[in-house]
Amino acid sequence: MHFNSHEIILPMPSSNSNKPSPVSTSRQEEDQSQITAIMDEPQQEEEIIIIPPSNNAAQPLSATSPSHHDNLPSELQNSILVAYRSIGIGTFGVVMRFVGMPLEKIALFMNSSQVTGKHQFAQSIKLTFEKGALSPYKVVGPASLVAWFMQYSVMGLAFQFFDHALSKALGVKPVYYGDELMEPPPPASPAANHHDIDASYRIKSVTKTVLAPILAGSLESVVANRAEVQRYYGPTKLALVESHLNWNPAARFCGPAFVSNAMRNVIMCNTSFIITPITYKLYYPQEHKSQGSLFWFGMGMNFMGNAVAITQQALWGRGLDYAAYADGTTTTTSNTSTTQAKVARNISYSQVIKSSLQKDGIAAFFTVPKWASRILMNAPVQGSLPWFYNNVLPLGEDSVLGLARTLYGDDGKNDCTIS
Repeated sequence: MHFNSHEIILPMPSSNSNKPSPVSTSRQEEDQSQITAIMDEPQQEEEIIIIPPSNNAAQPLSATSPSHHDNLPSELQNSILVAYRSIGIGTFGVVMRFVGMPLEKIALFMNSSQVTGKHQFAQSIKLTFEKGALSPYKVVGPASLVAWFMQYSVMGLAFQFFDHALSKALGVKPVYYGDELMEPPPPASPAANHHDIDASYRIKSVTKTVLAPILAGSLESVVANRAEVQRYYGPTKLALVESHLNWNPAARFCGPAFVSNAMRNVIMCNTSFIITPITYKLYYPQEHKSQGSLFWFGMGMNFMGNAVAITQQALWGRGLDYAAYADGTTTTTSNTSTTQAKVARNISYSQVIKSSLQKDGIAAFFTVPKWASRILMNAPVQGSLPWFYNNVLPLGEDSVLGLARTLYGDDGKNDCTIS
């Protein structure tokens, strides 16, 4: 009988005897030696690759998870994304601000010295529509549309620029964005994989977090304040005020009441780009995170931010009234009922605050109606901005980068994704 060298044949026990036969013993020894030889052969170690399960397998593609094309230079890719986000925010701001122009006029009157005493909200509505139902839109010209676009696009562009530039210069991480908001907060370990979170790192991070919105909000006011003053005064009155102030070109470009306007923008920039994403990322219950919850969370944070911002809005409006009128009031001629503005003057914020508190007390800067009017004006655009910025804009990032890759000259063969 011939046996294949690759076969292993184990003897079957005899039913007639409990002792194996000599032939069976020989075969068993031979087979055992073959088994031992096979087991002694060196085995090749196989590389085991563990691939974590993809979250996208069971969920639709997140609106904040675009593919990033690493065949574009990183600096070019970052510049393209910054420009895309800035244009998107600017367009969003123009549409929302134009639609809400009556609310803006009501808020401007509410936070000025032109309404006092009781029923201030009713007074503001009357002043807003005293020249017709469409009168709030008549003060909106091409300059305002451009200013709105520049205001919001610059706000987004400036914050991204300063946040990334300061982060790179100080060696810290930029603020959370997009899908990062939906991820669990980082572990509360004193040492991370890439950074030792020591006192020096924390100081640098706080410095960056404080400086970025200050620089961005100030730049936003440089772009937008004069247009806001024009919508408050009207083009004719602004020209009259500027002619009496006789400022240098730089001051005229910034416009009156620039400081209070910048302070308001810094507060709202902090609310939209710092406080909202950080608190949502770190403290919102992970099981309840979604696009909808981010939208309403942003609205709620906007309400709180405006409670502080209206103090600066009121100071801005009262400062403009102080600049236009020599004594903070108007004059009426004896023969007619027409109201004329006195000669303009530079704003003294200490005098504005002192006279306002003496006349109206704390209500000069904060009342529930003032806060409500500011919410009505600001919440539709500013409150939804974190949601639009983190959930809507990323929907188009992959397409924009794909177009840029095509224009850059890539044939698409080396398409890869960095997650």
